[in-house]
Amino acid sequence: MRDRLILLPGWGLGVSPLEPLAAALQGLDEHLRVEIEPLPELESTDPEDWLDELDANVPDNVWLGGWSLGGMLASQLAARRGDRCCGLFTLASNPCFVARPDWPTAMPEPTFAAFLEGCRANPQVTLKRFAVLCAQGAADVRGLTRLLAAAAPQSPGDSLVHGLELLAKLDTRAALQAFSGPQFHLFAGDDGLVPGEAAGALYTLLPDVEVGLIEQASHAFLLEDPHGLAAAIQAFLHESGDD
Repeated sequence: MRDRLILLPGWGLGVSPLEPLAAALQGLDEHLRVEIEPLPELESTDPEDWLDELDANVPDNVWLGGWSLGGMLASQLAARRGDRCCGLFTLASNPCFVARPDWPTAMPEPTFAAFLEGCRANPQVTLKRFAVLCAQGAADVRGLTRLLAAAAPQSPGDSLVHGLELLAKLDTRAALQAFSGPQFHLFAGDDGLVPGEAAGALYTLLPDVEVGLIEQASHAFLLEDPHGLAAAIQAFLHESGDD
C-alpha cells in the first residue's frame, strides 16, 4: 500500500499538531491516503508493549512517519516489520531522547529527571511547559505555544508519566540500522528539546540515509511550515516509490 501513510504523534499533545501536515500532504497527492494514529495509552512502560499495540492497530505495508516520540516508535515498528514497511520518515526525533555516554547529543539526564518529576507532581502544568519548549526557536513562540496547549487532550496524569518513562527508555539506533527500507530524518536548528547536533550524529551513524536540518526552526516545525515540509516529504515518498 504505497499510497497509504500513517503518522504517529509526539508525547502529550495529541494528534492536532500533525493535522495541518496531513492535510498538506493530502493536497499534494490526491492518491495518497494519510492517517494519524493516536499513541497508545498504556500502563506499561515496556517499549515492546507499545509496539505490540501499534502493530495491531496500524495497517501493514504502509509508509510510517512520526514526530518526536512518534518518530521513535515508528522507527522501532519499521524495523520490526522490515519488508512489510514501505519506508520511514521522522521529524525532530532523536534516536535517544535522553543523553547517554555513547549518545551525548540529547537532553541531559538531570534535566529530563526534573521534567519527569514535575509531570508526576502536576501533569497539566508540565504539559504547558512542554508546549513552550516545543515552540522555542519559532518565529512566533507565543502564538505557537497557545496553539499547541489549546489543542492538547486532557490525558490522565499516569498516562503522561508512562509516556515520558517510555521516552527515556527508547533507543532506536539499532532499529534504524536494521531497517533496510528508505529513510528520511529531519531535525530543527533551534529545537528546545532535541539538539540540532543530533542530525550530524545520526548521519554519522547512518551515512547512506537522508538526514536534514532546518535552520531557525523549533521542535514544532511541522506547524511552522506544514506545506514546505509536506513538499519535502512528498519528494521523499516519490523518489523512494516504485517509479
